[in-house]
Amino acid sequence: MMLILSLVFALIPLLGIAYTAVYGGGLTVDNLFLVLILLTMSGVFALSAFLELRAKGFMKKKEEAKPAPAAAKPAAPVAQKTTGTT
Repeated sequence: MMLILSLVFALIPLLGIAYTAVYGGGLTVDNLFLVLILLTMSGVFALSAFLELRAKGFMKKKEEAKPAPAAAKPAAPVAQKTTGTT
């Protein structure tokens, strides 16, 4: 039930943004703040719906990265030539 309500409440502010774009009267500061507030409200409810879906198992969490295979053994150290000068 909460999932459906969250999705509905996430879509209603988007309708408000569309209404403001069509009948809002241009790009005023008031309209820009209204759009910002409506986007924030929509994002919060969409995040709530996403977390609800993930908690119920509809969306799988990413699996942890598997450890890399063991690297090959390092080569034996190479003996350095020494010159007779000190």
